[in-house]
Amino acid sequence: MSTSPATMSASASVSVTVSASHYDFFANFFLELATLTKPRQRWRFGFKAIYSTRALLSPLIERKNQILMTHLSDSPSYTALDINDHDDYTADSMPFSNFDHESLIAVIKEKKLLELLDQFGGVEGVAAALQVNFKDGIHGTPEDVTRRCNNFGSNTYRKPPTKGFFHFVFQVVKDTTILILLVRVALSLGFGIKEHGLKDGWFDGGSISLAVFLFILVSAIINFKQSKLFEKLSHESNDMRVDVIRDGWRQQVSIFEIVVGDIVVLKIGDQIPADGLFLDGHSLKLDESRMTGERDSIVVINGDQNPFMISGAKVADGYGRMLVTSVGVNTAWGEMMSSINRDREEQTPLQVRLDNLTSHMGKTTLIMAFVVLVVKLVRYISGNIHDEKGYREFSGRTKFDVVVNALVGIVSAADTIVMVAIPEGLPLAVTLTLAYSVKRIMADHALVHKLSACEAMGSVTTICTDKTGTLTLNKMEVSEFWVGEEAVTEDASKVIAPNVLQFLQEGVSLNTTGAVYRSYSGTVPDFSGSPTEKAILSWAVLDLGTAVDEVKQSCTVLHVEAFNSEKKRSGVLMRNNREKVICVHWKGAAEIILALCSSYFGRTGTAKPMNEAERMKFEQIIKGMADKGLRCIAFASKPVSEVEENGDATHELKEDGLILLGLVGLKDPCRPEVSEAVKVCREAGVNIKMITGENFFTAIAIAIECGILEADEDMNNGAVVEGVEFRNYTPEERKQKVDTIRVMARSSPYDKLLMVQCLKEKGHIVAVTGNGTNDAPILKAADIGFFMGIQSTEVPNESSDIVILDDNFNSVVTVMKQGRCIYSNIQKFIQFQLTMNVVALVINFVAAVSSEVVPLTAVQLLWVNLLRDTLGTLALATEYPTKELLKKPPVGRTEPLITKVMWRNLIALAIYQVTILLILQFQGIAIIGVEEKIKDTFIFNTFVLCQVFNQFNARKLEKKNIFEGIHKNRIFLGIVGITVVLQVVMVEFKKKYANKERLNWGHWGASIGIAALSWPIGWIVKWVPVSDKSFFSFL
Repeated sequence: MSTSPATMSASASVSVTVSASHYDFFANFFLELATLTKPRQRWRFGFKAIYSTRALLSPLIERKNQILMTHLSDSPSYTALDINDHDDYTADSMPFSNFDHESLIAVIKEKKLLELLDQFGGVEGVAAALQVNFKDGIHGTPEDVTRRCNNFGSNTYRKPPTKGFFHFVFQVVKDTTILILLVRVALSLGFGIKEHGLKDGWFDGGSISLAVFLFILVSAIINFKQSKLFEKLSHESNDMRVDVIRDGWRQQVSIFEIVVGDIVVLKIGDQIPADGLFLDGHSLKLDESRMTGERDSIVVINGDQNPFMISGAKVADGYGRMLVTSVGVNTAWGEMMSSINRDREEQTPLQVRLDNLTSHMGKTTLIMAFVVLVVKLVRYISGNIHDEKGYREFSGRTKFDVVVNALVGIVSAADTIVMVAIPEGLPLAVTLTLAYSVKRIMADHALVHKLSACEAMGSVTTICTDKTGTLTLNKMEVSEFWVGEEAVTEDASKVIAPNVLQFLQEGVSLNTTGAVYRSYSGTVPDFSGSPTEKAILSWAVLDLGTAVDEVKQSCTVLHVEAFNSEKKRSGVLMRNNREKVICVHWKGAAEIILALCSSYFGRTGTAKPMNEAERMKFEQIIKGMADKGLRCIAFASKPVSEVEENGDATHELKEDGLILLGLVGLKDPCRPEVSEAVKVCREAGVNIKMITGENFFTAIAIAIECGILEADEDMNNGAVVEGVEFRNYTPEERKQKVDTIRVMARSSPYDKLLMVQCLKEKGHIVAVTGNGTNDAPILKAADIGFFMGIQSTEVPNESSDIVILDDNFNSVVTVMKQGRCIYSNIQKFIQFQLTMNVVALVINFVAAVSSEVVPLTAVQLLWVNLLRDTLGTLALATEYPTKELLKKPPVGRTEPLITKVMWRNLIALAIYQVTILLILQFQGIAIIGVEEKIKDTFIFNTFVLCQVFNQFNARKLEKKNIFEGIHKNRIFLGIVGITVVLQVVMVEFKKKYANKERLNWGHWGASIGIAALSWPIGWIVKWVPVSDKSFFSFL
């Protein structure tokens, strides 16, 4: 049973005696009932009956309390009566009457301060109209949230209409080859029906149209599904968690769940999720450059002159709370985003390279098609082409429609060359491979912002990683506490002098971005904030006995300097309202705070001067904690005179002559799987560099625990440096030493950026993890930027390529493995497709030039294209990553796409297939002993089955065992089975459409036997040693 603070304070203020106000209550009771509706009368009657009964019995309650007080001194000092359900019911159903929300939206957007004060009564008036408690926020019940959404809208904006299925159909139809085939369909249907009648004349054109329809349908379905996948991916990548206060509790909700009336807690790096008004905070500055378009558009936010906070802006400094006044399309950002068509037409580097490959093959194919066209035209016009009866097809008396039909056939023969040789399935293969990899990456706790990053991860040579939360669990706790030169191991609140305890409690309670919440029904408080803040607050509350809320109420914060990654400390200027004392409190990296101190407190509370000997002792204490892998935090303070404070309340806080209050050591255990992940990276030829803000010795201890450094390694060999040392190197020295460095301690974001730039200059492909606001330029500078999504701010999110949802370094390694798998699968498909293209191109070209007909017709080639570009793609694009991928060195992005290993396999298998099929083309009738149409069907069937068997060869480019792991890829086996079944249907049951004859069992056995020889030939060829170089530099 619980109650709100408001209810508790109201209960506490009730007089224990029956005063005159209680009798005045009875006088007005029935008068008020007469003016209310019946439901409200019942609620009012019940409430006031309880109220009056309590008032009449309060003297008796007072006497009982006096008797029981001594027995209940260790129990909670109050008894709570939970009537919030009734209050919530009434509040959540109350309308927002007499509130002009449209005018408020305009006032916020245009930042009209006078109108805000005059029309709405300032921030307080707006909060009252929106039924918001400044401390507890909105009720936050489902009914309340729904009511606010219905009245003021949701925090989403209108998106451009999604592309429908027919859009993708149209995209496929626009392809030049398909348009040529559609023209041919029309001509074939027209001339065929005219020559043979409707009953038999539609077969040729109908067969082509059916094949074209299937090709368009399958391609459109696949593209449509991928579009839906990337649309979902875009929605998830735009989602982020926002801290809000509802019903007195600080909690995280999705940005899409923000409603009008929410109180949002903001810190450096956060994005403003909606339009609103400033409630309270310190040193709050917003970067509105995204809205204004100006590079340096920093706005100071305060309650007196500029309380307006516009969505889309970023918190550049300070922290604070805002009251949400408008969401979604009613905000400045939502209005702008609703008008933007964010069509995702990203082309990855691999797709660009494949487009170049397709372009070169297309030019070669067009030349060959033109040669076929010229040769066949010359032969036709010169009378060298004869019909089935041996007569010339063309003469001076040939009818016009016959000539047109013959010319269409000649153009079609050239078109088949284009159709079979241009590898149209390569872009689809990349899309499918990326789509499957993205789904797998999402399952492994990562979210892809840029598709090109998936490919680039396969080429990464160096990963620069943070320590906290990436290599460690990011679950901190205080494990050591020192006051003066003594470690405090017992109850700190009882052994430390009261004045030192008070200073520590003030320093922790006021100099923090975290918060403490106590449950009325429980005894253990909840802590919110960063892991470091939560650990310190937990220690202060549970070990030091700090009442954070009481400290905040007894003090006034005058100025705040938020934590800065350059200075590595934060400070606060405060006044103790009871003692009228002004102090500055600092908290930060121990050695940095120590350097600012000139004295220190001992356990007894006496301030002692800090000479060099004492300073060295403290440095040894810090080093001792660092050697254990602890993060060392120091607290210091200094009294400030009233004259200084009144002179300028916004000046920089005093940093000299501080008094050291104490040191704490925070333990953040390494993730158990990190050492194995680091080992895998090393085996894969990828260097791991830990760049951290921790001090030199803590960084070494963590690096050894993670496996980045060896325990017996000489730390003076250049493997570990501090940021300032690296920063002071000359450019030449940095280039010389950067490969040796594995740990950089006490580094700033600038140091991290210098290292990334230096590595890239040396030719490395660099991946970087980041989670702070200052990491944004580093993530942009890197080849792949990883945004650690749990504790990160929104600023680096926008600069990143991939979001790691669990902040785990192991997930980075998983993405790297998927990146290599993408590259490998594309290479497999290229070998498979180019083998098929070369074989079909050569036999059709040779046959077209040397004889009157081609062995593979347009219908058959459309069927082959369907097998190659869709089923073949699915079969090879869905291969799972293997451990062998992480035992090879990285594949540089300048490496040839088609390696010499691939050319070796491709040429060997192509020569075999071309030789067999050309022999069958010119000598098949004599060898097999069948008629022309059965021979053509046999060639077509053998060609298709050769590709089915060649799919198995393509699974392993270098390994001789092509069946390894095949049982794990059910999609591959299923597609092979479907291909065989469809081929049987095409040959045996759709002979009219294919214009072929059925084959007997002997013919099928011979086709399978010829095709199956691809396996031993592929196995033998892989014994031939080659180097990984390309024949053609443009590939």
